[in-house]
Amino acid sequence: MFTVTRQRFEELVADALDSLPPDLGAQMDNVAVLVEDRAEGPALFGLYQGIPLTSRGPSSYRWVMPDRITLYQDTICSVCSSEAEVVAQVRKTIIHEVAHHFGISDPRLEELGWA
Repeated sequence: MFTVTRQRFEELVADALDSLPPDLGAQMDNVAVLVEDRAEGPALFGLYQGIPLTSRGPSSYRWVMPDRITLYQDTICSVCSSEAEVVAQVRKTIIHEVAHHFGISDPRLEELGWA
């Protein structure tokens, strides 16, 4: 297990978001990215909660709370032995959860190697 401070972990999350292609980042809409220690229940690296862009419509998507992408710091750090591994896992998790925001399913992410 390799630990980093919450501040450093949040910096790594911001860096991972900044590393997304600009066109992709520009299309993200009404989504908040948060960091928590760990998920309740199963061990997760991250979780997307919301209405994917592919399911939104002009009359069905009004006055809703922002979608949430949550990264779980302790769970990610528990499988890493260096900061470089934390960086890689944070980036992979961000890509995975952002893909859900765009309506990409877990089976498709497995096919693409991002599960």
